[in-house]
Amino acid sequence: MKQIEVQIMGQSYLLGCPADGESQLRSAVDHVDAAMCKIRDAGKVKARDRIAVLASLNIAFDLIQAQAASASAAEVAVAPVAAAASPVAPLLPMATPSDTANHAELDDPRLPQLLQRLDNALAGDGHLL
Repeated sequence: MKQIEVQIMGQSYLLGCPADGESQLRSAVDHVDAAMCKIRDAGKVKARDRIAVLASLNIAFDLIQAQAASASAAEVAVAPVAAAASPVAPLLPMATPSDTANHAELDDPRLPQLLQRLDNALAGDGHLL
């Protein structure tokens, strides 16, 4: 396994990375860094561990919303086929490949493991805020 050094909120981390996963890991690091910096820059939370927990919750919430939207888009795409048998079929929007391509990186099966590792690392103080 390859190791890469990354920066999150100005702090260096050495991360293990599969040989074919560096670009996805760097994308995830950029996403986490942006989420944490946004919370830090809002000025309401100062502690790095609390910022990390809030950022991970925001990212997990976004993931759940994207999964629900993807499932909803799949249902909408199937509905016109079923309605086509009806003499008066309603016009429903079809999901396009670009609708789901924007969230393809959120389907990475390693994301829950990464969130679990973050959760375990921050479990020490037991406070969210």
